Amino acid sequence: MRPLGPVIGRYPSSDGNTQMGVGIIKHNRKCRDVVFLVIFIAFWVAMIVNSSFGFNQGNPLRLVYGLDYKGNVCGDRHADPDLHELELRYWLNPNQVYQSGLKNSQVKLENARSICLLDCPIPSEDSLNWVCDYPDGDVKLSTDDWIDRNYDYFADLTPELRNSSLQLQGPCYPVIFPSVNVYWSCQLVARASNVSLRHWQQMGGVNIMEDIVIDKSIHRAINSRSAVLKRYVADVGKAWPVLLVCGGILPLFLSVIWLLMIRHFVVGMPWVTIVLFNILIVSVTMFYYLKAGWIGNDAISPIIGEHDPYYRVSARELSHLHAAAVLMTAIMIIAVLSSIAIVRRILMATSVLKVAAKVIGEVQALIIFPVIPYAILAIFYMFWFSAALNLFSSGRVIQNNCSTNCCAYDLKSKKVSCDNCCGYSIHYTPHLTAAILFHLFGCYWATQFFVACSSTVIAGSVASYYWTRGEAQDIPFLPVFASMKRLIRYSLGSVALGSLIVSFVESARFILEALRRKLKVANSMPESWVGRVLFRSSQFCLRCIGWTIKSVNHNAYIMIAITGKGFFKASEIATELIISNILRIGKVNVIGDVILFLGKLCVSLTSALFAFLMLDTHKYKSAHNKISSPIVPVLVCWSLGYVVATLFFAVVEMSIDTIILSFCQDSEEHQGTAQYAPPLLIETLSDQNEMQRLTQ
Repeated sequence: MRPLGPVIGRYPSSDGNTQMGVGIIKHNRKCRDVVFLVIFIAFWVAMIVNSSFGFNQGNPLRLVYGLDYKGNVCGDRHADPDLHELELRYWLNPNQVYQSGLKNSQVKLENARSICLLDCPIPSEDSLNWVCDYPDGDVKLSTDDWIDRNYDYFADLTPELRNSSLQLQGPCYPVIFPSVNVYWSCQLVARASNVSLRHWQQMGGVNIMEDIVIDKSIHRAINSRSAVLKRYVADVGKAWPVLLVCGGILPLFLSVIWLLMIRHFVVGMPWVTIVLFNILIVSVTMFYYLKAGWIGNDAISPIIGEHDPYYRVSARELSHLHAAAVLMTAIMIIAVLSSIAIVRRILMATSVLKVAAKVIGEVQALIIFPVIPYAILAIFYMFWFSAALNLFSSGRVIQNNCSTNCCAYDLKSKKVSCDNCCGYSIHYTPHLTAAILFHLFGCYWATQFFVACSSTVIAGSVASYYWTRGEAQDIPFLPVFASMKRLIRYSLGSVALGSLIVSFVESARFILEALRRKLKVANSMPESWVGRVLFRSSQFCLRCIGWTIKSVNHNAYIMIAITGKGFFKASEIATELIISNILRIGKVNVIGDVILFLGKLCVSLTSALFAFLMLDTHKYKSAHNKISSPIVPVLVCWSLGYVVATLFFAVVEMSIDTIILSFCQDSEEHQGTAQYAPPLLIETLSDQNEMQRLTQ
């Protein structure tokens, strides 16, 4: 590897003399890894096309509300009739619900006749209530009048239609069982009203089955995996103000505060970070316990609105919160013990953070720069989440092909129809699954790309500081923008390549984990111990490869900023420098990275904590804004907070790593004695042995 001296910090002038500090990192660069830049641009075009499909075909209401007997989505103002206030799905025929719950039955609940209502019906205390189909044909009622009459126009029916209703063929159906609003579906309670049932029998109605099966059939449909997944996705859309505040504004504020404290209070920041981290992780864990119902009486409930306090409904979301609480407990214990273990090494972290604080003080634009990638990512995430909601709710609403007896009176054709009475469902095609997976992959790649761009710009700015011996008068004007210009002009392809490699490895690990879970559920795991070992070791290897690639990429971006080389060449240079100096810089760098990692977790945990507090308000616990569980919005806020913290903490992280890599190269070029290193860095690394002795 040729010396970097002519590349960074000094180069021959036109008169043959070597100039110092003028035109830092300027040399004959050229565009690198252009093919991958073209691939990245094509990827963005594909993302736009893919998202436009979602915007065209999707309807986020499908994630929350069910379909009625006409195939309309409850709550849809564009349906016929207008259903914008009618959000609750109610199954009209109790016998169809009963039959759908029987084992090996041909009747499916999705084919049972359902309708959209304003609230869930309850039996009358002294007579028989009815719920009738949407007014149509000879029934001359407006939708508003139908709602005002409690959906009941049985008294206005002709004798023929009354007899049809007594056969449970409509257009009116008796309210025999009470029902409660469970996630916008009316869950029938298998306790028939004696008064209503007696009136029904006196009128000559057909036999109505009374069994717990009625309860279980609807409960099973509400708690299906697909229904729970839809509700989780819908929670993200409902909680968008929480995501904006706790996933965007709050971590921005906290990250800037943390950088300013590093700049002016560097000695105490490692201690503050460790103490704050332990407080936050315990607090977040306690909130999981609260929502899981293990502490207090604030557990989530699937029932919406007022209901009998003695009636309880289990939900898969509560089981997920129990699992999350157990996982957070394990993480909390490990995290607290680990933070205690590194307390004795804090002095090393303080020394290396002082170097970063010195750089931030000299190149003050570094504190402000992350706002630029933050704004770009904020715009991208708003677009991405909106497209994701529409993609997840895409699909075709088509009528089922059922062979069961589902005859019902059709008000429009004025006769009992048995040919066109099957229910409707949303069918998802394989290409829609591929579109969703591509959308998820696109989010990860775009995030990695913008974070990598930010890191590369910071590295180029810090290198300007190092190779001028930290002399402010020699640092080029606005080094951050000069570094940004070099990135955009020469190195976007290299950054796209690095971020793509990380995205592919992480995607492979995700697919392997999903396959493992599916095999475990299907009891198809490898039977031999060799197969099990190979399967689990492949996961471990992919995890190690992912971690290694992230580490290599991190240092490669630094060398890309300094040398202008392509991604693979920059990775080679960085790896050689680290291996040859691992004993010299390893421990100092690792401890510094640990403190920075804990700082990122502090920001993201604070975002999660405030998300819990916001979601605990009345707005998100009742009515149509009620979320099924805080688990997904909190995790999204946690993730967004970590991404924002990564952007801002990269100022310190890349400052440390860039200066250390520059120090290693400087030492190699000058027979072990760095010529350009700031005095504070030389003191930090030279006294490392003494520091290790003091902390042992």
